[in-house]
Amino acid sequence: MQTTSRLRELRDEASLSQEELAERAGLSRTTIADLELGKRKPHPKTRRKLAEALGVKPVELMDSETGQ
Repeated sequence: MQTTSRLRELRDEASLSQEELAERAGLSRTTIADLELGKRKPHPKTRRKLAEALGVKPVELMDSETGQ
């Protein structure tokens, strides 16, 4: 599973909008949308912020095939 689809899955499980997740993670809604659409890959610091906001470990956001 790619990071992008995993991020969307975790966000949906947490019942958060892109805007709510962005606020919790200290990121912009556009960044969340771009990550979910695969337009950009998350920097390790961004991945940590997202994981903290979602209450998961950063590794849970990583693509199991590529490790990114």
